[in-house]
Amino acid sequence: MFIATLLCAPTAAKLDGALVEALRNAWGGGDADWLAPDEAVEFPLAQTPSNFWDVWADLHKMGVDLIIQPAEGRQKKMLLADMDSTMIQQECIDELADEAGVGDRVKDITARAMNGELDFEAALKERVGLLNGLPDTVIGDVLENRITLMPGGRELLATMKKNGAYAALVSGGFTAFTAHVAATLGFDEHRANTLTVHDGKLTGTVGMPILGRDAKMAALEQITARLGLCPRDVMAVGDGANDLGMLGMAGAGVALHAKPTVAAQCDIRINHGDLTALLYIQGYAKADFVSV
Repeated sequence: MFIATLLCAPTAAKLDGALVEALRNAWGGGDADWLAPDEAVEFPLAQTPSNFWDVWADLHKMGVDLIIQPAEGRQKKMLLADMDSTMIQQECIDELADEAGVGDRVKDITARAMNGELDFEAALKERVGLLNGLPDTVIGDVLENRITLMPGGRELLATMKKNGAYAALVSGGFTAFTAHVAATLGFDEHRANTLTVHDGKLTGTVGMPILGRDAKMAALEQITARLGLCPRDVMAVGDGANDLGMLGMAGAGVALHAKPTVAAQCDIRINHGDLTALLYIQGYAKADFVSV
């Protein structure tokens, strides 16, 4: 048994009931269950239809995300999340670079690295090198004035944790930021890279070893082993090329507003919904969300 979920952005809740019924009938699906009026709905299917991706493309143009998953085990016991452009709306290193006056140069490198065009470790070292001499106080300034949470993140964490899930934040960014985001949202642990500081200034270097794609996969393996879970118990979410390993290993790997080359390699793509979409695809109704 499979479950088809259709959802749209909460800020543009426009899911058409007639559209849902037409698709359900065409695919021979079971009764529709509206998880949120005009925003999210699901119905059971005996199998994944052969024209799934054609329908997905048509719905995408209409501002609707379509996901089909096995019904069994879709409510996950662990969340493994990227931070930059996933749990927050920015790339921290880009914001630091703006403060250093090298924003445009760093943003270009970041975009290419996240799209898989550059080696992540080399690109990180190059970008951090451009921050050499920046006062370390700028980290607090960026956190306070430039960093905003991705919509739906508070509800995602609170709801999954209320239902017994463990939450880990694993980032190719920096511990100075993951510590703040993890504490704010309620993650149980966080892992990231370390910016080195000397005499109150960034040295332009990053602590070794660098946490990238392989380290995110290792985190999934290590944390699940410690908790007595399996990779299929995990929902992983990210947007960049260095997330692909953990997205592929997890029981549900979600490409959230991801770079095109990343999304193309993932079966679960959320391009319109916010982080609450990760609750809908687990079968949670809006009435089940824990408000924070």
